[in-house]
Amino acid sequence: MRTKEYIEREEKFGAHNYHPLPVVLNRGEGVFVWDVEDKRYFDFLSGYSALNQGHRHPKIIEALKQQADCLTLTSRAFHSDLLGEYMEYTCRYFGYDKLLPMNTGAEGVETALKLCRRWGYVRKGVAPEQAKIVVCADNFHGRTITVISMSTDPSSYGNFGPFTPGFVKIPYNQADALREALADPTVVGFLLEPIQGEAGVVVPDEGYLRECYALCKQHHVLFIADEIQTGIARTGKMLACDYEEVRPDILILGKAISGGVLPVSAVLADDEVMLTILPGEHGSTYGGNPLAAKVSIAALEVVKEERLWENAYRMGQLFREEIARIDNPMIKLVRGKGLLNAVVTEPTNGKNAWDICMALMRNGLLAKPTHDHIIRFTPPLVITEEQMHEAIAIIRQTLEEV
Repeated sequence: MRTKEYIEREEKFGAHNYHPLPVVLNRGEGVFVWDVEDKRYFDFLSGYSALNQGHRHPKIIEALKQQADCLTLTSRAFHSDLLGEYMEYTCRYFGYDKLLPMNTGAEGVETALKLCRRWGYVRKGVAPEQAKIVVCADNFHGRTITVISMSTDPSSYGNFGPFTPGFVKIPYNQADALREALADPTVVGFLLEPIQGEAGVVVPDEGYLRECYALCKQHHVLFIADEIQTGIARTGKMLACDYEEVRPDILILGKAISGGVLPVSAVLADDEVMLTILPGEHGSTYGGNPLAAKVSIAALEVVKEERLWENAYRMGQLFREEIARIDNPMIKLVRGKGLLNAVVTEPTNGKNAWDICMALMRNGLLAKPTHDHIIRFTPPLVITEEQMHEAIAIIRQTLEEV
């Protein structure tokens, strides 16, 4: 089969809920992927940052194979020999008392919302059914009904109502807006992305996270960080919150916590928050399964052993400096931290961000637009300086052609 035939079969039998680039991939290694016609590409999306450790990292794949030969699933009706090890390792890794294992990022967000509300009723003493959680405009926390109830993007919430109540939406990167919202004593939590990824890698002003955290402490409100995309060394620190020495009350992780091998997410919190949920009140059949536990330990070990946050920091600086030097009318702004970067484009001569991404694909680099005019560039954190220079040369050449 050729590329066209694969795509036609997908479109015939699959829901049309994505608009991918017309490339069909069947192999990956490190920072590269190959299509069904054996053309090689730089992967500058990394599974939306799930592949921080690169495609098929040998240590992670070996852990997967070993555990697949032993035990893959028990459900939480029984104990497994790996679950406690995974929980202890990850809690010590990030400095929390407890971990609640889930599968997808959206499940992690839903879990954090439930924890926050339960804490609000049990610990803060908010009246039943009155708890509110403050969220930020232009957020992206997933696709479930409750999560899109927090969205300000019509493409996420349009024609999917009625929505879940209990959310207060404020502008991102405006601490005064949070201060005003927290005057309501029924507010129990503040949920945000330390850097807004889907919105186009929007980096808040320095000091914003620290000020918001202080306001939450002042008003006895939980600070909840969605680090599903920004965490696990992506931004040049282990967590994006580390840049301002903020320790979230509830930390949501996903994506790269399994190195792009399995859907794994985790919610971390201390006992005061986590122990408000009792047996039978929340769970997941696959959450914390032995295969996921083994793979996640290996994935986190790779990040630490290879000090991937340091490479992300260096390569991110190199990328932004070199792209900023390109003299091209389509480049309006370059922004980001570590290897979470975006180029804001200016449509020129009838060409836009999608046209750039199509041309990049033809030249051997895969990236994807968000919001029509922004291109995210998020390669695996294992990328070398030589590879980065080669990728930048492709971007420069492509922009000249477009």
